[in-house]
Amino acid sequence: MSYPPPLFSGDRGEASAWLRPAWEPPDLESVNTQVHYLATGSTTGGLFGLYRYEMSAARSGPDPHFHKTMAESFFILSGTLRLHDGTGWRDLETGDFAHVPPGGIHGFRNESGEPVSMLLHFAPGAPRESYFEAVAEVARGERTLTPEEWTELYRRHDQYMV
Repeated sequence: MSYPPPLFSGDRGEASAWLRPAWEPPDLESVNTQVHYLATGSTTGGLFGLYRYEMSAARSGPDPHFHKTMAESFFILSGTLRLHDGTGWRDLETGDFAHVPPGGIHGFRNESGEPVSMLLHFAPGAPRESYFEAVAEVARGERTLTPEEWTELYRRHDQYMV
């Protein structure tokens, strides 16, 4: 494997780094989750999206599904996350990492009874924020979706339930 084509064409580097302090509040709060938009697809020029996803002790998380356009990776910061790897459910603990390529069946949930904090990484950087926000609106009781509307929401956000 070789390096991809250059994304920067200058002869000198530039001051373009940015940061997000740990003390900033979450960008999204739902009933059982908080999501920090660390690096969205729009802020990385579509290269990747990175989110700190914090789940309360309550049972929550999506059922098995797959994506056609992006890979998804999980790094567990604290707690125990149950991850479906396409063949069954596995427990991931603090420091564990999982990568799901495009088309890979996966799901995740917190069944531990304790909070879970993880990093979610999507590549390339799809606009997952609007998906997270729509699901949060439903969880907070701010809107309801028919089965057909769920199917359309999933389709728009490259999520195919199995």
